[in-house]
This record gives sequence, structure tokens and C-alpha cells, in this order.
Amino acid sequence: MSSLLSQPNANKAERFDHVMEFLKSMVGAEYVGFSNATFQSERETGDRNYAIGYYLKEKKVYYLIQSLCSIEVTCESGSVMAATLANGGICPITGDRVLSAEAVRNTLSLMHSCGMYDFSGQFAFHVGLPAKSGVSGAVLLVVPNVMGMMCWSPPLDRLGNSVRGIHFCNDLVSYFSFHNYDNLRHFNKKHDPRRRSDDDPVSSLNNKSVVNLMFAAYSGDISALRRFALSAVDMEQRDYDSRTALHVAAAEGHQEAVMFLTEICKVNPHGKDRWGNTPLDDAMQFGHDAVVSILQKYQNEYVEKRSSTSPEAHSAALDSMKSSL
Repeated sequence: MSSLLSQPNANKAERFDHVMEFLKSMVGAEYVGFSNATFQSERETGDRNYAIGYYLKEKKVYYLIQSLCSIEVTCESGSVMAATLANGGICPITGDRVLSAEAVRNTLSLMHSCGMYDFSGQFAFHVGLPAKSGVSGAVLLVVPNVMGMMCWSPPLDRLGNSVRGIHFCNDLVSYFSFHNYDNLRHFNKKHDPRRRSDDDPVSSLNNKSVVNLMFAAYSGDISALRRFALSAVDMEQRDYDSRTALHVAAAEGHQEAVMFLTEICKVNPHGKDRWGNTPLDDAMQFGHDAVVSILQKYQNEYVEKRSSTSPEAHSAALDSMKSSL
């Protein structure tokens, strides 16, 4: 409401465009649109809003509110919007400051106290995080200074909130120490992903190594992959979904990265992720025919060669990488 009243001299169309542009700046390059079906539904069922219609009409924002309630986003763009709030008002995609720190604090306070309709009190008690639900079945959840997310599941409860969305939020705080009033110092039954383990620096280093390796494979960065291999990094490391760098490169269709991981690093092409997919399955699923051909040929060769690979052959492969730097 405050953002609308900040432009009292603008007409409804201009104020709507102003809010749309503001939301787009929050989500970076992700999608923000308008749902006319939702708008018509809001007009037909907004009895509570009609009850205060005279006050809203005096402020010249009533019909604009119905339009704003009909703005639609995807789970991806909604999660970026939540991440912007979690990041103190700075969009994580563009790096631009969209909201002031005070505006973020006030917004999260409102979301925490009344973002889930009549279930807000129960949600604040059990989940303890700022959230906003919608009649579409979406739930936008913010973990301040950590992350933002949006989940979507259309079945609603009698209060208009997503049944599975609320169930997910409850499970999230039961596993991780994200509730505002969780004791982070003495309560060890929950996981705290914000805490870096100083007692196990090797584990912390391995986690960073996996992230960097997967990102290099995702972006097809051959130079980074070469540096990891020369640094004796295990090129068959797996992430939380049991995916290797070869899975990621194959799914993204990066031919050069796939060839490097197979021909030079000799990564096992038969490894399966938690869904039972091999790198070849991922390449076929996303329609990367050239990568499919590379992996099919490599799979046949890998069965024959893996038992005969010698330390001398591996050393020769590393020497060839060094000479190409």
C-alpha cells in the first residue's frame, strides 16, 4: 500500500506499471507476468475487500489492488524475489539494490505476522519464518541472511494455504535450524547449514571442491576443469544428488567438457544419480545428440580400458594437460 501511495499523481495504469517494473527488478531476468483469469476471480470473490471499498476508493487504489493480486510469477522468479528479501534487498542475480534495509525489515515483519492469512499465528509458532502464501497454491518463504524459496502445490486447505507447502515448511524447520527461536549453540539434533565446521576443515574443503567442480561443469569451463585435474581433485566427486561433473556437463550439452572428463580424466560413465540416471541418460533426456554419441562410444571403450589403465598412462594424460596450458 505504501508503494502505491508514493505516486498519488499517477493514474492506475502508471502505478500498475510502476509496481510491475519494481517486481521485475527484484527477480533479475526471471518471469513476472499478469493473469487475467486470476484478476476476474479476484473481482468476483473479493467480498472482504469490497467491505472496505470506500476507504480504498478514497485512496484511489481499490481496482489497482485487484490487478496487483493477479500478477503471476514462476517458482524460479518467486524464489529470486524471496532471495532478494533474504539478501537485504539486493537482487542476487543482478547485484542491484532494490529495497532498503529498513524496507526489507518491515516487509519480513509483516510476512511473519500476517503473511499466511488466518493461519499466520500457527505458522509463526511452528515454522518461525516470514512467508507469503497465494490462492494459486504458492508459498514464498524467506530464511533471512541465508536463502529464499518458493514452492507450489495447488491443493488448498480451508484457510486458503497450500497443504503441501505448509507441510514442506514444517519439515524444513524440523530438519534444519532455521526457526527464529532455535537454539543454535546447544541444540545439536538439527542441521545448521550456516555453520562452517572448524573441527573438520577437510570436510569443509571437500564441500567447496564439489561446488566449484560442478559449477565448472555446468558452465563448460574447460580451463577450470583442467586446473582441478592438475590439482589432484577427484573428478568423480558427487553432489547431494549423487551427480558427477560428467552428469552435469552431459545434461547441459557441453561437448568439450564431456570430452575432457571422458578422454583425459577417465570419469566413470556408468555412475548413477539418485534418480538412477547415468550421464548418457541425461544427455538423451535433454536432446544433446552430439554428447550422446560421445558417451556411447566412451562407454564401450571404458569397459575395455578401465582395467588396463596404468599410472604411466594417467601421468601421460596429465602431461598433455600441462602442455596445453
